[in-house]
Amino acid sequence: MNAVTSEPGLPPVRSERPLPLAKVLLVDDHALFAQGLAGLMQQEGLAASVTTVRTVESAADLLAHQDDFGLVLLDIALHGETGLALLPRLARYREAPPVVIISSSEDDNTVRAARAAGASGFLAKSAGRSALVSMVRAVTRGDGYFPGGLVPLTQDLPFTPRQLDVLLLLAQGFPNKRICQSLNLTEHTVKTHLKAIFTQLGVHNRTECVNLARARGWL
Repeated sequence: MNAVTSEPGLPPVRSERPLPLAKVLLVDDHALFAQGLAGLMQQEGLAASVTTVRTVESAADLLAHQDDFGLVLLDIALHGETGLALLPRLARYREAPPVVIISSSEDDNTVRAARAAGASGFLAKSAGRSALVSMVRAVTRGDGYFPGGLVPLTQDLPFTPRQLDVLLLLAQGFPNKRICQSLNLTEHTVKTHLKAIFTQLGVHNRTECVNLARARGWL
């Protein structure tokens, strides 16, 4: 399992100015990685406290009742669900914290999916301590943090939050049954969302849908 770790033999990375993260929420179902990253965040003075949860549902419930988190670190691949499903749920909150996707997969498709879903940044789990500090600096300034200097997408997408959930899972190759399980939807509802997405894009099948969404930078 990859992890964000300190480079041996180097002194602690000091921030240029205090990083105002009193509370961070970490959503990851790998206990050892979560404990290590939480400890590193506090060791580097990036956060006063880090709360860890294992599921999208737990994260959504916590964020609904506590509005003082300064950052959410979200694993994209949680057990039995995609972490990206949390992002549309945050859209209904008036002042949702920025979300940075953390992932052991660093391919372009994963990064594009994170941007399309509305994430403020993307950090590979293989990244080092200095990258972690740089990411927190960038996000707390209101900037994005993506490989290659990409900025977060700001244009309105032609989909509802739930349609975007379905599209993101479709792009990962999920069949309808797995989409139903991941989003807790009936098969009829998933088919209704797919039909609406196809109509919006003017396509006739799943392959055309995903290809066109990627060509437009939504995935």
